Amino acid sequence: MSDDAGQVCAPPARIAARFYRDPKSRQYKSSAVSSRRNSLSSIQSHTSTRSLRRSSSCQSNYIAQHLRRASIIEARKARLADRAAHAEKVRLRAAMAKAAPRGDASASEERALAAQMARENHLAKVAAACAEEVQRAKQKAQEIKTKKLEEEKQARLDMEERMADADRRRAEYKRNLTSRKSRRASELEKKLDDVSEVDDDTSSKLDQETAVLRIQRAWRVRQRRLIIRAFSECNLSLKSIRERSFEEVGALLSGTPIIQATTRVLRLLALQDVEDTPSPQPTRTFLSAYLVIVHPAAVFSQNGAQEQHLMATAGELVESFESAISLLSPTNHFEFPSSSLQDLSRVYTTYLSAFDAWRAQDSSALVETMVASFVELDAIWQTVKDDTQGAVAQDYRQGIRDNQVMLLSKIRKLAGPDRADILIKKAIGESRRRRVKRRTPAEVRPRAAADVEDSVTESSEALPVVTENFVQESAQSDADSQDDVRTNLARLFSPMPSNRVLTHELAIDKDFRISPNARSDIRDVINRELCDGMRAGVEQGMGTPWTVAMAQEIRAKLVHIVKPGNSMHNFIVEALDTDLIYRQCEQGIFSYASFFSFMANILPKLCAPFRDAQVKALADDLESSDGEDMGAMIEKLFRLLHFIDLLSLDYSNFLLMNAAPVLIRESAGYESRMFAADIASGKITLACTSRWWRNASGNLLTEADRRDPEQVRNPADRPTAHQIYTRALVDTTFGQGPLSVNDMPETLALDVERLCTIKQKALHMTTIGAILLVAKNMLKRDVRSSWKAEASRLWDLLSKDPPSETTSEEDLANLSSDAFSVVENAHNLPPSTKTALQSAVSRVITQASTQRFTDPVAKVLGSRLRSHVFSRVVAKTSGERVRAASGASEALATAGLPEFVTHVGEMVELLRKVAEVDWASHAIWYEQIAREVSGAGDA
Repeated sequence: MSDDAGQVCAPPARIAARFYRDPKSRQYKSSAVSSRRNSLSSIQSHTSTRSLRRSSSCQSNYIAQHLRRASIIEARKARLADRAAHAEKVRLRAAMAKAAPRGDASASEERALAAQMARENHLAKVAAACAEEVQRAKQKAQEIKTKKLEEEKQARLDMEERMADADRRRAEYKRNLTSRKSRRASELEKKLDDVSEVDDDTSSKLDQETAVLRIQRAWRVRQRRLIIRAFSECNLSLKSIRERSFEEVGALLSGTPIIQATTRVLRLLALQDVEDTPSPQPTRTFLSAYLVIVHPAAVFSQNGAQEQHLMATAGELVESFESAISLLSPTNHFEFPSSSLQDLSRVYTTYLSAFDAWRAQDSSALVETMVASFVELDAIWQTVKDDTQGAVAQDYRQGIRDNQVMLLSKIRKLAGPDRADILIKKAIGESRRRRVKRRTPAEVRPRAAADVEDSVTESSEALPVVTENFVQESAQSDADSQDDVRTNLARLFSPMPSNRVLTHELAIDKDFRISPNARSDIRDVINRELCDGMRAGVEQGMGTPWTVAMAQEIRAKLVHIVKPGNSMHNFIVEALDTDLIYRQCEQGIFSYASFFSFMANILPKLCAPFRDAQVKALADDLESSDGEDMGAMIEKLFRLLHFIDLLSLDYSNFLLMNAAPVLIRESAGYESRMFAADIASGKITLACTSRWWRNASGNLLTEADRRDPEQVRNPADRPTAHQIYTRALVDTTFGQGPLSVNDMPETLALDVERLCTIKQKALHMTTIGAILLVAKNMLKRDVRSSWKAEASRLWDLLSKDPPSETTSEEDLANLSSDAFSVVENAHNLPPSTKTALQSAVSRVITQASTQRFTDPVAKVLGSRLRSHVFSRVVAKTSGERVRAASGASEALATAGLPEFVTHVGEMVELLRKVAEVDWASHAIWYEQIAREVSGAGDA
């Protein structure tokens, strides 16, 4: 060995970690590990290792590992031997227990036998008790039966006695009658003939009436028996159709014989009204109850609460109906008791209401809603497609197209491609036909206007010049008009509005034309007084001055509608020369027939093509031969003046159509200048406008503060000027109470009549919507279902005679009765529902006359309508407007106004156009008022 033999060499760290364990961690080892570590061999191994280490003897690691492995193996063998010994003991105990005799089985069997005997004894006692009870019941029934037999026998004996007594009295009466006749035979012999004739007539009359009554009764019974027999031959009952398939039941119920037989039975039971041309639809609805009960899975697409309610009401109806049919027999002459008939009618009405409510939820309602949205988008496109300023049409085009494509795909999925195309085409056609028919320029262009230029100067200074061509009174001064009577007549006859009104109307509606009814009544009255004055002057011998004056007036009117220097102009001036007519009248050679013949030839050359039919009728009237009767001539002259006024109006409208682009383009600036001039001159102030703006601003700020309880007041949540203006406009139009002209802002002075019309329409919508909504709730119908027919009839009724504060109570009662009749005729109403609905209709119409609703349903509908219109009018961008229009149908249906999608769309477009024109003309003053209100609020 080397010098280092006594040196102790420490093992590497990885080996030392395996042999030198931490004493603290040993307590967490498992029992098996600790037992192995604490075994004798392990202790010896550790002891030997420590001794070797102490003695500084270097042992081989291999030897230590071998000893440790051997000790572990020995310990495992010992444990396995202990387990084997324990298992052998357990096996021996189990074998001994198995071999031991079982004494508990006999005890269990004895207990089971005892329980069986006890159960048999108890059943025997119960059977004996039941037998005794049954015996007593049988004995009691036998006693009751015997008693009834005795009572019947006694009643029969009593009846026989009474019959025998009656026979005895009858025989005695006959004997007495015979004796009396024999005693009075001598007295009655003289009057025998007369008495026999009277007796014969009386007996025949009585016999005939009795026979008629009996024949009628027998005929009615026979008719009812035939109806029941025909229905019985159809073999329609739940028991007979339960085993049939859905197709077989559907084919059976859709057959004409069973529909006719069922209709007659329903009329017999007073469930349907008797009409000359009955509709099979109510009968089909009744027969659907069998299909709903037998095959609900094939009928319903889903099994919701409404479907369950319909099945329950259908089962109750069929059960009551079959019970009623079974009660009809010859004993009761096939007549149903009135008390049971009321219950059957109630069940039938309940089923019809449930069926209609379920059908309203069908896909057809959804299809109608989406078609209405599609039509609404088309109406918007028709409004903006002709826009030539900016890019309005381009902005709308893409949004409308995307929404229509989406709606079209959904409609085709629900209704099918063919039916979807038909529905959309029909709806769009009706929508476009409701719009005012626009005549082509060729139809409205007067033939005398061939040389009129189609364009006018585009300068802003040309606006008054262009309009002066239309207004005759602006062509001459007031001094000249006082000197010339004809100028005064021209001013009275002129239908043209003022320049400001003209430009304002064109800005709102580019197709605006002056209506013939604008001042037609006034002109006709003046023409009539003029002709009456001429008739009185002729009677006084002043025919020549009047004839010359009327010819001069007609020439002035005709010359006005042709261009000076034109051949037609020269021809009219030469033909209607006043000096020539005066000389002819003085000489007595003037002929009214020639004058009217000339006018009949000249008028077709001056009128527009669409007036050809009217001018032809007038020409035939003028050329009719009435002699020289001055009264007839003056009547023709009156009709001629009226038609010439129409020609002048057509010419003015034609010039207006040509100048419309320039007038529309310059309307905002012109109206703004006129408004500023009125303010500068002191004609108007902004007091009403300022108060109007402050009220709307206060309302919006209050709502904003209510939505902001923490008073954060984020600028993004505060109302803008556009929102305040829209809110003020909508509140003015849809507010409670009549629209007061004194409270209207000065900026909307030209739109008062238009806003009144919109308010009246909104009032009609609220009134009709409240009536229909109450009826739907009472009949348990879906409020989203559209009753267009009833709404249209009610709209015509209210438009014809709108209720107002001046309407008498009698007229309001008649109007309420007519409105109730519309709903009553369209739907089957139970008696209790009729009373409640009639009261609701009367209440709503009475409140509509004051334009202040206190009825909860009407107030909610009015609020919803105002909110919907505000949300659509306040939209600024084209995308927002298209989205609002595409969801308008669904929103109105949810609000309870699905019948007024078109009316609301037209109202929204008109209000939006009024707001745009008004803001463009008066934005300066609105911004000034907004700054003042904002500054006052900050202060």
